[in-house]
Amino acid sequence: MIEVDDVHAAARRLQGVTHRTPVLSSRTLDELVDARVVMKAETFQRGGAFKLRGAYNKICSIPEAERRRGVLAFSSGNHAQGVALASAALDVAATILMPTDTPAAKLAATRGYGAEVVSYDRFGQDRELVGRALAESRGLTLVHPFDDKLVMAGQGTAALELIEAVGEIDLMLVPVSGGGLLAGVATVMRALLPQARVFGVEPQEGDDHVRSLAAGERVRIPVPHTIADALTAPTPGELTFAVNRERADGVVTVSDAQLVDAMRFAFERLKVVLEPSGAAALAALLAGALSYEPGTRIGLVLSGGNVDRKLFSELIATQ
Repeated sequence: MIEVDDVHAAARRLQGVTHRTPVLSSRTLDELVDARVVMKAETFQRGGAFKLRGAYNKICSIPEAERRRGVLAFSSGNHAQGVALASAALDVAATILMPTDTPAAKLAATRGYGAEVVSYDRFGQDRELVGRALAESRGLTLVHPFDDKLVMAGQGTAALELIEAVGEIDLMLVPVSGGGLLAGVATVMRALLPQARVFGVEPQEGDDHVRSLAAGERVRIPVPHTIADALTAPTPGELTFAVNRERADGVVTVSDAQLVDAMRFAFERLKVVLEPSGAAALAALLAGALSYEPGTRIGLVLSGGNVDRKLFSELIATQ
């Protein structure tokens, strides 16, 4: 279990490393959803997503002798880039296990930051088994994308910054895959704004959190087929689920079509490029996935903008 003090400690480590990303608002959006909405734009984070927060907090905390041997991560792209960036900043060799269908932009960026990329088949191989075996064989430290106390605490700094910038929030929505971002955010919200409601948002095809919360235990589903490539963890993390079951109010789902609608809205109205996964919280709000009173103060995390320009154009052009 992590506590808000862990998030404050992470924030101190991240000073001068991560961007304090902007908080966006839109009168058009407020009128459309009858609420006061603030959006933490992690699309403008280094690496194009929130993942650098957790990756750097983890890697800088590894003992130096162990860190010199290098680190390994498995990721469909955003955590890969976060680990690659953090490793470069700390002069650490990074190896990243990435699926063969990783978007080209994420693959190129990860290699561009200096990491070695090893491929695997996300639908035919278990990335955790492959990743842990590779880390052990090479003597590398695993930097898990979500199921790690330091990673969760690092991700929670996004909520810490949002609250410092805007004050009160009544309802918070964040994308969820393995649950690290939700765990960090929920921890901050429970400590600083205990009356606020906190929800994760996942793809309809990847509803492992919804099923797990209903069952009271972690449920594993087949790797989902969804345009939200960063939200395809087939089961919640063991550590993250323990946090989110206690501190989050629930998880809702959105369809791929609703993700596209949110991407289009963000582009046309906010002038922001979102990848499908990064649009999940906005998609849930626009789709009316949650009920709330008029004038509710709603916070969203726009978690990433790493999307291939050809795919982005094709998706938002779809009517």
